Formats: sequence, C-alpha cells, structure tokens
Amino acid sequence: MLSLCVMLGLSACEDPPDETEVAIRSAPPERTFKGVLGGKPVHLVVHDCKLYAVRAEGRRKIGWTKLLEPDPYPFFTFCERQKLWEEKGTVRVTVGRVAFGAGGCCASGGTWRSSDGLDWTKER
Repeated sequence: MLSLCVMLGLSACEDPPDETEVAIRSAPPERTFKGVLGGKPVHLVVHDCKLYAVRAEGRRKIGWTKLLEPDPYPFFTFCERQKLWEEKGTVRVTVGRVAFGAGGCCASGGTWRSSDGLDWTKER
C-alpha cells in the first residue's frame, strides 16, 4: 500500500508528534525553563513529577533525558506538586507524589536546585 506522501509526490513527510513531544510542547510556563545556566543553554521540563532535560533530535524532532524524580514509594501514588522556577542564577524544582487514599502531600518528593541544569542538590 502506498503512503499518502508517495501518492501526493512529496519527498518527505513529518511523523506525527509522539507523547514526549506533546508533553514538552504543552507544558505550562510554571513547569518549564529555557535559558542559560553556567554559561550554557538549558531547556528543562517537569512532567509527571520528573525533571527532564530537553534535547533536539534532528531538525524538527525533540526528545528528553530524565534528570531526577522522587524516591520510590511502596504503594500507588499520583503527582500532586510540580513546579520549576529560576531564582538568583539557579533553577529550583519541587515535585511531590501522594499515596492514593492519603491526604496531604507528600509521600515522596522534595525541592532541588542547580546552577548548571545538570547537577542537582536536594534542599528538603
């Protein structure tokens, strides 16, 4: 069966965005950072209580690498808190997971900071 691209005589067609691309592009401002840290360009995204470094893969495709996530918890959890912000030359991220059926936050999580976007120190 011929693809639509071949039938229309197009030399190349774009693949539809995958889940990663959709998550990166639809992340709200309070869950993204795009700027310079430690003299290097950095693009960070928080998604489902995990922090990712965004990277380009070719001209149009993007992907990510996980940098940190809360410690494992022995029961089922859901992401309750996730925020990323810049403060005095550093970036901070707070994530928190809540156990299903439990109130309040957080069964696992915390706040981390970085001055380069690669090395992270847990604050609390």
